[in-house]
Amino acid sequence: MAPVTQPVPTKTPETAPRVAPSGNKPATARPAPPTALLAASAPDDGTNQLLKSGGWTLATGIFFALVTKFALGGIGPQGPHTNSGWMALIVTMMCLPFGFLLFLLGALKWLRNRRDK
Repeated sequence: MAPVTQPVPTKTPETAPRVAPSGNKPATARPAPPTALLAASAPDDGTNQLLKSGGWTLATGIFFALVTKFALGGIGPQGPHTNSGWMALIVTMMCLPFGFLLFLLGALKWLRNRRDK
């Protein structure tokens, strides 16, 4: 039994490259000016994502700090009094500095974007 081969596609008028009216160069789209590229990328430069994620991370850290203090036995001289208090303190100590720096970065980026307009 002979192996079955696929036919090689040939270029048809639908798949052939378009030719410009001059006849020697293919038609291409005109590139956008640099100012249009900057204006198009400015609204979605990550500022909103930084502010939102930094704010939520800070809120999570504050929430767990309050839970550690008031609901999970409080914090004494040697630390929290319960195991769950220690876990909440660990989450607090991760979220507060990271959330603060993330929110600060977003705020500074927002100020820079505001100044550039």
